[in-house]
Amino acid sequence: MSIQRHPIYNWSFGLLCFSSLLFSASFNMLIPELPAYLTKIGGAEYKGLIIALFTLTAGISRPFSGKLTDTVGRVPVMAVGSIVCFVCGFLYPVLTSVSGFLFLRLVHGFSTGFKPTATAAYVADIVPVNRWGEAMGIHGLCFSTGMAIGPAIGSAITGSYSINVLFYCSSAFALMSIIILMNMKETVPQKQRFSTSLLKISRNEIIEWRVFPAALVTLLSYLGYGVLITLVPDKGEHLGMTNKGLFFMTFTISSLLIRFIAGKVSDSYGRVKVIKVALVLLCLAFVLIGKADSTASFLVASVVYGIASGILSPAINAWTVDLSHPERRGMAMATMYIALEAGIGIGALLAGWIYQNEVSRIPLNFYIAAVVSLAALLYILGKDKLKKTEAI
Repeated sequence: MSIQRHPIYNWSFGLLCFSSLLFSASFNMLIPELPAYLTKIGGAEYKGLIIALFTLTAGISRPFSGKLTDTVGRVPVMAVGSIVCFVCGFLYPVLTSVSGFLFLRLVHGFSTGFKPTATAAYVADIVPVNRWGEAMGIHGLCFSTGMAIGPAIGSAITGSYSINVLFYCSSAFALMSIIILMNMKETVPQKQRFSTSLLKISRNEIIEWRVFPAALVTLLSYLGYGVLITLVPDKGEHLGMTNKGLFFMTFTISSLLIRFIAGKVSDSYGRVKVIKVALVLLCLAFVLIGKADSTASFLVASVVYGIASGILSPAINAWTVDLSHPERRGMAMATMYIALEAGIGIGALLAGWIYQNEVSRIPLNFYIAAVVSLAALLYILGKDKLKKTEAI
């Protein structure tokens, strides 16, 4: 296989994928331990805010990161995201009050508000249009690998050492992702020098309406993920799982395996067809998670969720790029990520509000997530039916 024939398998793409793996691991390793940590410092009632605050600032920062990605360049914006993650890891052990912790969750959210936006645009820049789905799948595989190893590593570090050591390790992973970015070549042909005027966002720079269908499906389908990352640690503990990261590792491994083919399938058969299948599986997964009454059934549900998300993620990313204009690609990806963060944040808030530390209320949250995912499927089916009617 020559480089000319398979241009996605090159040095730049490899570095990008490895950087994303490290970045993903750096903040995901914290997730299974933060609910218990917040309870320990006296903030048990604020568990829903652990994810909600993180995604709030991630969403707010998207219009800025999208604009800067298209003007200042992809690489500087990726670097800013990693730097924020690096700094936050050192501040968690310092700001040990509930208010300090929640403030840090707000700040930490800027990291994912910047890096994934610029990364997705960079991938689209260096990969041929007819292989976007495959490239998004491979990159997502690496990001998901970070999601898989992060929680498991995080729980192991906390169990063997302490939560503070975990925070420092999170910073170390973020630092490594920055170092890799130093060797990346910029893809924006006429980038601008940064100035404060670039931070002024006009109304048409907040949302890229070309990609609204992909953004809406993203919002609805990721609400359940907000529920999942908020409640899975507590449900796992209730079922007797000693390693809180096991559920996350299981669903991410199954996601990794399906990503090898999911991206290629979306390139060959179309994004929307693949997304429909993914949404059906997503509904099933949330029902199974809600009904799980043993570690075994819980992990089976995790596998189904992993397959669903592994099919859905690269297809939605590629669909967003398909609908976007090349000169506003950063803004298009930012719009999709705004929807993603909004979905996760709403799901986390909803879960915290309904849950109230009552284990018996956990299933209801996942059944609601299944219904919302079904709404995303019905939207796509209705959109397709409208197109056919107009064609007639």
